[in-house]
Amino acid sequence: MPELSQETERGRGAVLFGLAEVTGPSMVPTLYQGDQLLVRYGARVRAGDVVVLRHPFQQDLLVVKRAVELREGGWWVLGDNAYAGGDSTDYGTVPEDLILGRALFRWRPRRADQRSPLALVRWALAAARPVLADRSGRSGRSASRRRLRAR
Repeated sequence: MPELSQETERGRGAVLFGLAEVTGPSMVPTLYQGDQLLVRYGARVRAGDVVVLRHPFQQDLLVVKRAVELREGGWWVLGDNAYAGGDSTDYGTVPEDLILGRALFRWRPRRADQRSPLALVRWALAAARPVLADRSGRSGRSASRRRLRAR
């Protein structure tokens, strides 16, 4: 679940891009605690995109999930970590007006234990990545897809 800076949230109607910080394990292995996201507000969402949305029952809470499919009533969203919960299997479809934007880019801050030259090189090569949509329908979470079909 990301937290947007107050400046970004206040001026969201005027800005196209903002930053969000990931908290919690629901998007592991795609996103980890502390990852920073570049979010494009108002971007067109397609199945497979990682999106930032307002929680349907706590609209002051922002969450990051993968948009799986558009259904009657809104988007069905799932976390990439099938065991973390807190997605459409708990609260159903998310109305389109609660989808704030699409994550475009991920920045992973360096951990304190990454001090050796080899660790720094590995971090530098992997720290910044685009957040890719999974259009295959698998999204790296086969357990979540089975859970979706089972309901």
